[in-house]
This record gives sequence, structure tokens and C-alpha cells, in this order.
Amino acid sequence: MCDLSHHDHGDFGFIVDVPEVRALIDETRRLTGTIPEHAARVDALRPAFARLLAAEGWLPDAFAQPDTTSGMGGGIGQYALYRDEAGELCLFSLVVPPGSSTPVHDHLAWGLVGVYRGTQLDTTYARLDDGSDEARATLQVSSRQTVSAGDFYTLLPPEGDIHYVKTVSEMPSVSIHLLANDTACVWRHKYDPEAGTVTPFRSGYSNVKCPPEPA
Repeated sequence: MCDLSHHDHGDFGFIVDVPEVRALIDETRRLTGTIPEHAARVDALRPAFARLLAAEGWLPDAFAQPDTTSGMGGGIGQYALYRDEAGELCLFSLVVPPGSSTPVHDHLAWGLVGVYRGTQLDTTYARLDDGSDEARATLQVSSRQTVSAGDFYTLLPPEGDIHYVKTVSEMPSVSIHLLANDTACVWRHKYDPEAGTVTPFRSGYSNVKCPPEPA
């Protein structure tokens, strides 16, 4: 795991406190208060999110490194950049080493995901069963797309919420995620499409702690 000791931050709020991040969070807050419908809100957020992806120099090097202790496995680092204490909004970087893939997983929140550095292959699944068995799922690949620096896509569960990404560039890919929950600290799901199984998991962040589980 990389050394984050030189970053003086708490576990919530602006962990990376720079104007670029503040501008995106402020715009997200403004639009959340004025646009109640998720799809319209996410669409309205696209210009602000594109500006963050296009800006250079705002992401500290420590938040763009692989993490061998990650709960995602594969050396994948997941670094909180902003966290709402209410658990209703987060911004984080996801660092995937060359050739590594995330598990097939869901997010359980609306949001935007874009690549800041490198290139990813994004594979999305459609769920064909009714979800009545919490431990089983029938999945079918619905789309594949190559996502390069500056490209991004929306998440509007249940549509497109189950996917995995693989880094296909020679350098680690760094993607930026804006999601309407505390993604790494909520219990969500890993899927094995071939076995048809569903496993609860909490990935955790590489740089901050999740709240303790209730006793």
C-alpha cells in the first residue's frame, strides 16, 4: 500500500481539497437540490464532470497508485477524494494496474464514471432473473466499450449497474467516480457470471476507514 501519511485529512469531507473537486461537488449539490429526477440530474452534471476529467494536476500522486492490500484485489487502489458524512455522495479514484480487472460488481447508486489516465475495457451485464434469490443471478453481457482518458459514462441503477473494468493500457488506469452513496463502505455485491453466484462485499477505501459495523 502506498504511503499516504503526508496527506493531512479526516475520513470525511474534502480529502483532496482543491478547487477542481470543490467545483464538481458544489455543482452536484446545487443540481441535487433543483433536479429531483436522477437521469436528468446526471445529464445536467456531465459538463462539470467533463471539466474535472480534463483538468490536469489536481490529483495527488498518492491517489493514483496501485494498492496490494486492496479489498478489490488485483492491486487495485480505491482512494476517497470526497465523502459526505451522511453517506449520500462520494468522489473517489480507482487505480487498476495493467492487465488487472475488478470483480464483476454493482454500485447501488446513480452517478458518473470516467477515465482520467490510461484506458479501460468496460463490460456491462444485464440481469435476466428477478433477483428473488439473493445468492443467485443470471447475467448476460449487454455491452462492451473502450474508455480512454476524458471519456465517461453514467450509472442509473438498475440499468448498467453491474459491470467490471479491465486496464488495457500499458500504464495503470485511473478512473474517477462520482456516486450517490459511500460506495466503498456500503455492502454491495460481487457476481460470478459463469457460476451464477452473488456474494456480498464491502471493498473499503485505501486511504480512509469505513464506519464500524453495527454490533
